[in-house]
Amino acid sequence: MDGTGWQLVFVPFPDHIKLSKMQLKKKIAIVTGASRGLGAAFAKALVAKGVVVYGLARNLQKLTAIRNKLGDTFIPIGMDITEQNTIASWVKNTFSDSHLPDILINNAGAGYFGKIDELTLEQWHAMINTNLNGIFYISSSIVPFMKKNNSSSHIINIGSILGKASRAGAAGYSASKYGIQGFSEALFKELRKDNIKVTCVNPGSIDTHFFQDSGIEPHHNMLQLDDIAAFVISILETPDNLLIDEITLRPLNSRPVT
Repeated sequence: MDGTGWQLVFVPFPDHIKLSKMQLKKKIAIVTGASRGLGAAFAKALVAKGVVVYGLARNLQKLTAIRNKLGDTFIPIGMDITEQNTIASWVKNTFSDSHLPDILINNAGAGYFGKIDELTLEQWHAMINTNLNGIFYISSSIVPFMKKNNSSSHIINIGSILGKASRAGAAGYSASKYGIQGFSEALFKELRKDNIKVTCVNPGSIDTHFFQDSGIEPHHNMLQLDDIAAFVISILETPDNLLIDEITLRPLNSRPVT
């Protein structure tokens, strides 16, 4: 009984009602920026789930070292995602009606920080070409194959908390990450009818050296790579008709460890 005199009765789901979710074993995934950091963590987590992972990055040597650790279900692909013709040719030669991609994690990113009048053209172009052009090049090539898939497919775009709330010294990086926000929102609305999920994941500070040149030193109270990877796995395993279109991840306590 509760305080109103009503008796609360909890009725479990009938045994015949099951929430289906994406079964990851034997799925095919592409992870960009897979040679280190968050991309390598995604690859490790996916392989552990039985996924065949194509890991894309410019550094083939580092990718090969990861393959030696993870096994043959991690396939290293030395490639620069800013080279549209190379991306399109690889996708065309790799996938077919009998070999369709199920998961695309657009993780590759470039970041430079500093005052707007000190940011070089090379730094600006590197961020725009990697963070925006690259994500378009590979997504636009992969989506036609995902549309042929009988089961649901999933695109994960790695944005940033700086794509939601910026700060001084991050104009170029934030511009590219705000662009990923808009790209992701439009894409999920476009592709949901094709049974393709699109999720934008916006991490806060991560315990890597990515932001070190902006004066932010990594520490263990920041988000941890394996924790983010495990969370993305849980997003991929959501029930087929459940879509998380956007989510922001923050450390609970962001203060440096003392």
